Amino acid sequence: LYTTLIQKRQQVAANAGFDNYRDYKFVELGRFDYTKEDCFQFHEAVRQHVLPLVNNIYERKAKALGLSKLKPWDTEAYPEGMQPLKPFNGGNELLEKTIACFEQLHPFFADCLRKMNSLGHLDLESRKGKAPGGYNCPLAESGAPFIFMNAAGTMDDVTTMVHEGGHAVHSFLAHNLSLSAFKEYPMEIAEVASMAMELFSMDHWQAFFGNDTEKLKQAKEHQLERVITIFPWIATIDAFQHWVYEHPNHTEEERAAAWTSILATFKIDAIDTSDVATYRQYSWQRQLHLFEVPFYYIEYGIAQLGAIGLWMQYKQNPQQALQNYINALQLGGTKTLPALYEAAGLKFDFSPEHIKTLMQFVKAEMDAL
Repeated sequence: LYTTLIQKRQQVAANAGFDNYRDYKFVELGRFDYTKEDCFQFHEAVRQHVLPLVNNIYERKAKALGLSKLKPWDTEAYPEGMQPLKPFNGGNELLEKTIACFEQLHPFFADCLRKMNSLGHLDLESRKGKAPGGYNCPLAESGAPFIFMNAAGTMDDVTTMVHEGGHAVHSFLAHNLSLSAFKEYPMEIAEVASMAMELFSMDHWQAFFGNDTEKLKQAKEHQLERVITIFPWIATIDAFQHWVYEHPNHTEEERAAAWTSILATFKIDAIDTSDVATYRQYSWQRQLHLFEVPFYYIEYGIAQLGAIGLWMQYKQNPQQALQNYINALQLGGTKTLPALYEAAGLKFDFSPEHIKTLMQFVKAEMDAL
């Protein structure tokens, strides 16, 4: 199936006068603010400055589990005696606690959720027959978006709720723009809205855990691990796509070899994959983006950098950081990505040096826990 898709996509690109589908797709996606070379720089920055931090996270996890090295299936395991967090019970309690959390952060954010609730624009609880997943759906005419998710009482549900809450705040802030097209903004800034909200809100997660400092620490550690450990996979998938469409006539064997080679450049030493080498050469197949939405994936990495940058601001000056956040989001899609990032007090920068600064900040925050 993938081979057929590659051939068809290459033909589309050739018909439109492009050398390869990657170059065609960058234009179709409206990527006018960064190039393939910037993507390669991002990959290199992840190798240099993120992988050591990821290794450190998994080494600590292995130690907590009493293992010399983790297997791939150990990464989500809890040490013996540690119970999974249960921060809420039911959709109503999730909403109430999230509103209380947002109220502490910025009253406007809480008001957004209250408005959505009053309009019946929240479908939070998991139930039999309900579609999976979670999303925020903007409604351009009313201005009050809709949040859909499948809450079952887990910590990941809290993260989903504050993440989608960030998207909802973005929808509200961009609503006053004069044209509906202005309210459509690039993924590289849309995900900053949601990912930054995850990080901002951590200082107010007492709404979910009260004065239980141990549970609060566990929740924050889990969150920061999620923020960092996704980067190598983002870089791997993106680097693989560049190779695939730069070599559109490759064989399946060459594809497996290229994937294995790229995986090796982002190898996490703390995880032992020796038993599953045969399966790993096909592990790209689990990423649906490669099939359904080609070249849409690096946006998550770019946005996570922006979110970390805003969180760094927040730790230094909370009020100014939140004002920068609001300033950028209310511009919708009326500015270029560098201009939107500048409005948020951020640099639109994938350089190893910039990413090193962000990773040093996150490591210091993790060590402080």
